[in-house]
Order: sequence, then C-alpha cells, then structure tokens
Amino acid sequence: MSEEKTAQLQDNDFKYVMMDTGNIYLGARFTFGELLEQEMVPFKLKTIIRRYFLPETTEDTSLESQFYYLEKGTILYDTFKQLRIKVKVNVQAEKKSFFGKTTCKYEEKIMSLDELTDCNLARKKASGMIIREIIISKLGLMTFSV
Repeated sequence: MSEEKTAQLQDNDFKYVMMDTGNIYLGARFTFGELLEQEMVPFKLKTIIRRYFLPETTEDTSLESQFYYLEKGTILYDTFKQLRIKVKVNVQAEKKSFFGKTTCKYEEKIMSLDELTDCNLARKKASGMIIREIIISKLGLMTFSV
C-alpha cells in the first residue's frame, strides 16, 4: 500500500460524527466542506457553517487547523463560544517511572475555548498539542438563532 493511501486511511480515523444526549462530537480532521456533505451533521449546524464559518474561512480548512490557530475577538471565536464548543486535545506530559526514568507520553484533555485560546502558539507547539475532537453542546446549538 502506498504511503499516500496509508495516510489517507489514518486521516479517515479522525473523521467521524457521533452524538449523545448532550453533545455532538466531530473528528477534527474534517474540513468544513466535508462536514456539509455528512448526513449525520444536523441541518442547523450545516446552516451555521454556511452563514458564519465559510465567510471567514474556506471549505478546505480543517477543524484541527481552525481551532489550533483560533484567536479571541474573531467572529469565529464568538460563534464557537455561543455554541459552547469544547476541544479534546492530546498534549505531551512527562511521566516518571518507578525507577526514576522520565518518559514522554501523550495525555488527553478537554479544553474550553478560553483555555485553548489563552495558550499561545509557541506553548501549543512546545506541548506537542494535537487537536483530536470538537465537542458541540446540543443546548448551545438549540439556543443559537440562525
């Protein structure tokens, strides 16, 4: 199997839409254009993407990239805040073993938008931050007027 095909298959592992009673979970490798094509994405969320997100970004922008570089004070930040979005990330953490040896492992965190944007780009890079999942509150989606 070619490297490109393997990378594409691995990328698809992080493109999913799941829901429970309180939240919608989106894999962070989706682009905004791909979300518009997904059957499982609620119509209201697709409308918000078209009306609020796409005038500020492109269909080819991935959720991972959009949230990694997100800054406070933008219309996208305000819209995400209104939707009560949280972000699941992996960051490097040093772990000490019983024998005193230090190893680096990734640990999973769920961050609010404020926590994510308070972390500047240099700190994100230094921590090896990887954005894995976007969590949208169904209550936030329900109360959002389009």
